[in-house]
Amino acid sequence: VYQVFQSVAKKYDVMNDSMTLGIHRIWKDIFVRKMNPSPGTLLLDVAGGTGDIAFRFLSYVRSVRERQLQRKLRQQQNLSWQEISETYQEDKVKSLGDSRVVVCDINKEMLKVGKQKAQHLGYSEGLSWVLGDAEELPFDDAKFDVYTIAFGIRNVTRIDLALREAYRVLKPGGRFLCLEFSHINNPLLSRLYDLYSFQVIPVLGEIIAGDWKSYQYLVESIRRFPPQEELKAMIEDAGFFKVNYQNLNAGIVAIHSGFKL
Repeated sequence: VYQVFQSVAKKYDVMNDSMTLGIHRIWKDIFVRKMNPSPGTLLLDVAGGTGDIAFRFLSYVRSVRERQLQRKLRQQQNLSWQEISETYQEDKVKSLGDSRVVVCDINKEMLKVGKQKAQHLGYSEGLSWVLGDAEELPFDDAKFDVYTIAFGIRNVTRIDLALREAYRVLKPGGRFLCLEFSHINNPLLSRLYDLYSFQVIPVLGEIIAGDWKSYQYLVESIRRFPPQEELKAMIEDAGFFKVNYQNLNAGIVAIHSGFKL
């Protein structure tokens, strides 16, 4: 698995756009909206090497902070325009508050791509990158408010270990969120999706990334991944409560959510 992502890292974002016709961007937007992080949130994004969830998290938190600031200024009618401008600019500099995201990935090349994207997009504040294994996270117990893993958990060797590690590093009251390819219940749609996955995606991998085998593996890993109810039970077995899931696009992907109490 490590070699697969080492191989596809540089073309990973381009392939995601090609394989999903860009819909993965919408899924990730929905995922972060479901997280609904408030300013001050400490997020651990596992298998998040290219930074897609991290960047969305930072953007979301900034937007929340700016809306809060605008409401606050509207309520302070007695301030002069100069005072309003100074207050806005001063608070905007602190737009993340204490919010931070730690991106943890086992693959150096994926982290390298993420860091390059962060520099290009202007993300630096509140963002750190850590090389680490989802099955043995290099973090203290009860450290994070939210744990996310997007399109990564199906690639770990022991899903049960990764889930227990997620539980360990979350604070009491912390939230677990997983976005992953899943299983379609509609038989006709499922057959069409299988045809596209096995016949088209590896060809795209060869054309765009020069790597048929890696994308063949990615397709096969989706088919081997547990269906929605089975993954829900595994998350509950790891200790999480109030576990539920939301299917997107008829179950092509699903968002699982749970809490550490």
